[in-house]
This record gives sequence, structure tokens and C-alpha cells, in this order.
Amino acid sequence: MIPGSFEYFAPTALDEALSLLQEHGDDAKVLAGGHSLIPTMKLRLAEPAVIIDIGRIGSLKGISESGGKLVIGALTTHHELESSDLVQQRVPVLAQTASEIGDVQVRNKGTIGGSLAHADPAADWPATILALDADLQITGPNGERTVKATDFFQGLYETDLGDDEILTAIHVSIPDANTKGTYLKLHQVASGFALTGVAVVLTKSGDTCQSVSVGITGVSDAPYRASGVESALTGAALTADNIAAAAARAADGITALEDIHASQAYRQNLAQVYTRRAIESAAS
Repeated sequence: MIPGSFEYFAPTALDEALSLLQEHGDDAKVLAGGHSLIPTMKLRLAEPAVIIDIGRIGSLKGISESGGKLVIGALTTHHELESSDLVQQRVPVLAQTASEIGDVQVRNKGTIGGSLAHADPAADWPATILALDADLQITGPNGERTVKATDFFQGLYETDLGDDEILTAIHVSIPDANTKGTYLKLHQVASGFALTGVAVVLTKSGDTCQSVSVGITGVSDAPYRASGVESALTGAALTADNIAAAAARAADGITALEDIHASQAYRQNLAQVYTRRAIESAAS
């Protein structure tokens, strides 16, 4: 449980971190909160020759409101999101999701950007970020670019983030008064990771679903938008039968994971059950 030897850098500016990434290339790994990288290094599953610790870059921290959106620095911790008055007032599903992550120690140290960049298939944030249709701000040697959450997650621990790029911020639109979000999960007892996690953002018009977006994590090798659920429920009355019928499509077109914690069939069933519960909560 001891990592291999490595060279350590702790830049205090984003430009400095990007220069180090360019200089060291594939030999380097970026360290944010450390709750993903450090365990894999201890197990020798990752043995980077260079660690670039970006935790001292102040410009990557904090939560602000601008142009109808929340702007969340990539180094903002889960606890900061959970306890932020601004988040609780503007996009409360973000605070709810943060409260479901790991334990107190993890929430105090782990960061939203680190979690998203690592793209663990059982992580909590991806489901909510997908359901909120967030924009991810990425900075590299060629400047800044923005990627939709739906394009960011590309496979098992794979994202659209280049080796010479850093995820710097997440932009989330502030929903209107008729929109409500919720995140529900069944956690794996030992780790706290999601066997299934479902985020729903739903806009009502009377008793009808005007629009809905559903993000699911823990079921497949990558988080995904449950488009079958969304198309089935949009424009429909929010009755128990309609919600159940839509939720039954939660795993359409998805190859569910199977491991020591859950079979494929069990995960598929969990996706349906937790999608129904999350829709019911968001519609209440």
C-alpha cells in the first residue's frame, strides 16, 4: 500500500500547471482532492513519474452566480457545495448530491472537478451534472473550451479531457420556479459508491411533465442520460402509471455492469426502481 516514487510539483497558477503538463506529458498526473488518484497509486494501479498538485490554485475554487448560471470552480469540495447557501437556494439538487457522497472526510477533501475528471462509473456527480445539462469548462495549451456534460463522459474512466488539459469550472443553469431536481441512490455499504444513482430534473406545467432530464450512474461503464425515460414522460400527465411506464425504460439500450456487488439484472431493476422514485420525488 505504498506508492512508487514520483516527482512532485505544487503550482499556484493555472498557467504554471499547464506548462508542467506539457513538459512532462504522459508521465504526469494531476492531483486535485486525491481521493481517486492516491488509492490507485497505493495499489500500484497507477505509477505516474510526476504529480502536479493543483490544490493551491485559488482561481479554481469557489461558487458564484453569473448570467443566470452557477459557476463552480473545479477545486470546490463536496462539503462546500453541500453547505453553500447559494447552491441550496439556486440549485438545491447539487447540495443534495454532495451530501450523498462518501463520508465526512471524503466530502471535506474531495472535489467536484476531480470526481468528474476521474469518471468513476459509480461516482455520484456525473448523474446530476448530466441531468442539469451542465457545461464543463476546460483549459489547455490552446486556451479554453466548453463541453456539454453529455459529450464529456465517453466510457469507463474515459472523458473528453485531453492529457494536456485541466477541467477548471462547471457551469449550471439556474432552473425556474416550476423546476425541481432530486438525486437518489443505493450505495455500496463499504465504499459509499452508487450501485445505482439517479438524478432527475423535472419541469411541471400543472400536473403535466413539461420537460424532464434523467442522469444515471452506477449501472453502466459510463454515466448516461436515460433518453427513453425522458421521451416517454415529456408531455405526459404525471400519473403513477405514466411515471412507472417511463421509468421502465431506464436501462434501455444499456449494457449493465456485473460484479461481486450486483448482477446485470439487479442493476437494471435498480435503475428502474430508483428512476421511478426520483421522478415521483421531483414531481411532488
